Amino acid sequence: MSIGNPVVVGYVPTPQGAATLARGIVEARHRDALLLVVFPKPDGGSVVVDGVEVDEAMDPVARLLQDSGVRFGVRPLTAGGSVPEDVVSIAAEVDADLGTGLRNRTPVGKLILGSNAQRILLGATCPVLAVKAQ
Repeated sequence: MSIGNPVVVGYVPTPQGAATLARGIVEARHRDALLLVVFPKPDGGSVVVDGVEVDEAMDPVARLLQDSGVRFGVRPLTAGGSVPEDVVSIAAEVDADLGTGLRNRTPVGKLILGSNAQRILLGATCPVLAVKAQ
């Protein structure tokens, strides 16, 4: 199998973020691709993962990535930037497939998705994998 395009996952520490990350690991493994995890910049204490400073809350994520057996990188979101715009921009920059999380919504809310997920789905120029937490 040839090495695939990177898989980009926008991660936040929520059940949806965890589901998205888990699916991103599966996709990266299946495609023999780099998994690039995009996350909010740290506010408090931090640790260094893959040469990048991340919030201590990300430490379990870092361990999961290191134990997953997939090649991975981490990228913080830009300060003051828009999460969907950053994720779409990074995905385009690395010519990636893209994974993103969706949260459970009311029946009406399901029609319009979450605003960030909707903006990523509509703004991405690459394939998008929408992941829903169970």
